[in-house]
Amino acid sequence: MEQILLNGLITGAQYALIALGLTLIFSLMSILNFAHGQMYVLGAFVTYYVYGKLGLPFIVAIIASGLTLALIGAIFEKYLFNTVLKRSVREESSMLLAAGTAFFLDALILIVFGEKQRSVPALVDGVFFGEDYGIDLIIPYNRIVIGLIAIVLIVSFILFMQYSKPGRAMRALAQDKTAAQLMGVDLDKYSLFGFALGAMFAGVAGSLLVTVTGVNSGIGGGISIQAFTMIMIGGAGVISGAILGGFILGLVEAFGLYYLPGDVTYLTIFVCLMIFLTLRPQGLMGKPWG
Repeated sequence: MEQILLNGLITGAQYALIALGLTLIFSLMSILNFAHGQMYVLGAFVTYYVYGKLGLPFIVAIIASGLTLALIGAIFEKYLFNTVLKRSVREESSMLLAAGTAFFLDALILIVFGEKQRSVPALVDGVFFGEDYGIDLIIPYNRIVIGLIAIVLIVSFILFMQYSKPGRAMRALAQDKTAAQLMGVDLDKYSLFGFALGAMFAGVAGSLLVTVTGVNSGIGGGISIQAFTMIMIGGAGVISGAILGGFILGLVEAFGLYYLPGDVTYLTIFVCLMIFLTLRPQGLMGKPWG
């Protein structure tokens, strides 16, 4: 039981990191960034080359991944999404654009990096054996370190959103755009900043998880589905809901994979999700829409 719980919590922390960027973009712009998984993949590939091939320190790889994806996110927001939101009178236009960016990045990643699975060396070697301490646990130190880094980043993000001026401005826009603009909040500026920050978190999550699972060009769609699942569980556009959804999905996945075959586990998760959304479509922490 201890093994399953720890696996679920570590996986949940990593999942929550992925969901944070997606829910931040949605809360600010009401856009479901279908390319979030592809941004995760790009961050993982940046880390593969900076840390795995060039041999630079891992912290340099994380920074490179974050900055690269922040730049891509800023470009997408400024020249694509912001333009469409201002010119189009139909809300589905932004959704179609989001799907188009996902297809574009999928094709670009495949052309540039190919189909080969890539991996990088673990941050730390060795395995923790809980039997030495009377605990039924066996887990690589690398997974523990990655989980702790993910938790630190999540806490840092919460503190940033709570106490910094940009964080308060983005929270105000998420709650009421009109009122926030009347109080002097620059919608264009903070939408650009928020989209870049959300993309950066996708890249950082990919940077961390490439040391555990590796990366290939075909996993972007699956990562996006997982991210959507987390924010639907917690509540779309709710930061705390994204974190809660990540940990719930991590724990459910850990218990499911222990007791059920892999394919049956994910089938069961999505069946339960559909039933849950019919009963509470706004998620656990979201408010009813409309």
